[in-house]
Amino acid sequence: MSQKADQVDGGDEDGGGFDVDDWSRLKAFTGAVATLDDVRARRAVFALDDTDDARPIHLDLPQPLIWWEDDGAQAAVAVQAESHLGEHGEPMEVLGLILPDGGSAVALLDDIDWVDDTDPTWRELVESAVDGAGDD
Repeated sequence: MSQKADQVDGGDEDGGGFDVDDWSRLKAFTGAVATLDDVRARRAVFALDDTDDARPIHLDLPQPLIWWEDDGAQAAVAVQAESHLGEHGEPMEVLGLILPDGGSAVALLDDIDWVDDTDPTWRELVESAVDGAGDD
């Protein structure tokens, strides 16, 4: 039986983001492969439909991480993890991420480093993102 979270982003009252002390309240989407309906209902970050052999990856979520994207390092929390086979049979391990400002992103497992919430780099990245979100 699959278990799905009520909302991946933790609710609307605070925009869905997190800081270094409250990230663990984020709801994870685990035990099933997400559908478009799950994304629309904000239970999941992503749904992939042009892949084969889709399966949930069993991880202890939510989990802090550092995502290495084109613009550099970014703090995030993984709330969804799935394995898919691409068009040519290549495996893809995909994560749904929540960002400190409440945004979401999709990343490949190869592009992240798992950390714990005491990691000084992760904490600095979160605090920088949270402080910067108020500058808008």
